[in-house]
Amino acid sequence: MSFEVPEHVRPVRDRVRRFITERVEPVEPQLYAGGPDADRLMAGLQAEAKNQGLWALGHPASIGGGGMPFLDYVFVNEVQGRSEFGQVALGTLTLQDSIMLDRHADPALREAYLLPLVRGEINPSFGMTEPEVASSDPTQLQTTAVLDGDEWVISGRKWFTTGAAQAAYTTVMCRTEPEAAPHDAFSMIIVPTDTPGYRLVRETPVLGMDAGHYEVAYDDVRVPVGNLLGERGKGFVIAQERLGPGRIFHVMRWLGQAQRAFDLMCDRLNGRVAFGEPLARKQLMQEHVFESFAEIQATRLLTLRAAEKIDRGEQAREEIGVIKVVGARMLHNVVDRALQVHGALGLTDDTPISRMYRNARLGRIYDGPDEVHIHTVSRRILGRYGRGENWEFGLS
Repeated sequence: MSFEVPEHVRPVRDRVRRFITERVEPVEPQLYAGGPDADRLMAGLQAEAKNQGLWALGHPASIGGGGMPFLDYVFVNEVQGRSEFGQVALGTLTLQDSIMLDRHADPALREAYLLPLVRGEINPSFGMTEPEVASSDPTQLQTTAVLDGDEWVISGRKWFTTGAAQAAYTTVMCRTEPEAAPHDAFSMIIVPTDTPGYRLVRETPVLGMDAGHYEVAYDDVRVPVGNLLGERGKGFVIAQERLGPGRIFHVMRWLGQAQRAFDLMCDRLNGRVAFGEPLARKQLMQEHVFESFAEIQATRLLTLRAAEKIDRGEQAREEIGVIKVVGARMLHNVVDRALQVHGALGLTDDTPISRMYRNARLGRIYDGPDEVHIHTVSRRILGRYGRGENWEFGLS
């Protein structure tokens, strides 16, 4: 494959980049402030994106999206990720959820949630992680759903349910088959957030930021039996379908963040004078540039390789596990160097670097901590060698 941006993708990629750098990045302070003014500002950005034909590019055309193929969209997602508001402004924050509903929702659920989701009329949320168990081992999840007549009765507690306060519904992973094998014991159930018993316990700030992560209690929540997403006992299958491509999207957005940090770092080095000459002439500063450039490019190539395999219909489990770990490390390292180059200014909120630095640290935990991916990938590779394979399997 070629690692260049395809010619047919470049025009829309350039338009998305201009939209992010010229319309979204300049108003980030107002968006971070929140409140009605921020909501109106975001609504205006979304309207602009729709008018410019940039809305929901990665969503399937059959459900009202832009229909951009997976590998093409990965190149667009890279520049969209420069701002953490890019997904919301361009209608792609809901992509993982819309694909999940498109594959597994029955007609009633599609009508109620899928089409409004793609149009940007409602927001989703996803409830998997729990505070009382190590959710890196999801077979331990304790939230249960019991069938009572024609209703599911859901009991338990989730946290890090992102966007729950603004969401129309939460897709909840529940234990529905207590006698089944661990990976066949869970199902996905759609729970409208206005259902009695659905209770927001608290917002949980992370590293000092209000990032919209909520702890949610399910106090005998009752929803219709038809709110089951897919088949009973297939919760793990659905979760993996959702998380696999989603990790590629994460890493491509991290590349956008890292590239933005790299831009800021290089501009600072050329513009800041110390000891009689620009910082750009200092050897240690040049090392920051070299290491950052190398890590960004290496991660980008690994990520495009994983995306190519997904585009061919392969699962790419080793590749996805690797880029999740390498990408999170890369982002942290690049942003850390950018902060160091900015000195005291980098510690303040006068630049986006302080918030980028804190967000970068989250990447090593969510969607599975580094340790789990390292263990899983290494075990799979060693298993291949145990079956008589060698390095060549990684080249296919």
